[in-house]
Amino acid sequence: MTGIVYKSTGSWYTVKSENGDFIECRIKGKFRMKGIKSTNPIAVGDVVDFELDETSDTVTGVIHNIHERKNYIVRKSVNLSHQMHIIASNLDYVFLLITINNPPTTFNFIDRFLVTAEAYGIETILVFNKIDTLKDEVLDDQLYMQYVYQQIGYKCLRVSAAEGKGIDELKELMIGKTTMFSGHSGVGKSTLVNAMEPTLHLKTKTISEQSMQGQHTTTFAEMYDLSFGAKIIDTPGIKGFGIVDMEKSEISGYFPEFFKLKDQCKFNNCLHKDEPKCAVKEALEKDEISWTRYNSYLKILEGDEDHYRTDDYANERAESDENRNKQS
Repeated sequence: MTGIVYKSTGSWYTVKSENGDFIECRIKGKFRMKGIKSTNPIAVGDVVDFELDETSDTVTGVIHNIHERKNYIVRKSVNLSHQMHIIASNLDYVFLLITINNPPTTFNFIDRFLVTAEAYGIETILVFNKIDTLKDEVLDDQLYMQYVYQQIGYKCLRVSAAEGKGIDELKELMIGKTTMFSGHSGVGKSTLVNAMEPTLHLKTKTISEQSMQGQHTTTFAEMYDLSFGAKIIDTPGIKGFGIVDMEKSEISGYFPEFFKLKDQCKFNNCLHKDEPKCAVKEALEKDEISWTRYNSYLKILEGDEDHYRTDDYANERAESDENRNKQS
């Protein structure tokens, strides 16, 4: 039998078969050992072959094969720094949900996510959520961040799950597609799914006023069939987003605005750091490239992954203000 993995808890997988039945499956013991570097050999979105377990008293299955993935998105495993964790696979889009101050989403986090999505061939759309809560300077921050990414060519949406703003445009993009919501805990992933499909009643929590950080409500990645002909994968909130399996020489290729200029650099192996006659650095000095993006690139290039966290908002806010002053 063949089906799609709709939920993964680490040891059991909920698979929707071709005839629409949901069956709890596990994997064969030897399956884990076939040179798979990730902490989770099977991810939500995988197409798998399975057979019913005749020895079980209940209807369960055993997965024995994964079909080739169209794409997948990964992050560095939280506990095992040299391994990756596959978040989801076979995606048409990823919607990265961003909030400015409740909780804060930094440029560094967004850029790390985008670099990984570019590397694995997944189109990312930036969704600025909770726009109904933005006031004065915070609104300026949101519009500036949106401007930076629109200039590069990323599609950006402004939505409010609470007031229903932008929901129709978002749903239109999702029809007939398999998509994923990702972002920090508290950015409103589950709330947004509920706004589009109220009958799901996904659990939500409020932001901690003390830390301005979200609280985990989604424990495992899970796919849902929506009534307007879309599939959405809701994922646990991400605190840090470590980059895996990238050589220094290839990182700039996943910054589209850097990649366009690469052939104009004097050296073919230019890292856009200290080399002379670097087209990227020249564009940076002319304010044709965002300083926030370049700073993110340098941090990824430095590879300080083991100590990387995305909640260092105060430092990045100061950097962002300084860089914006440079560009103005």
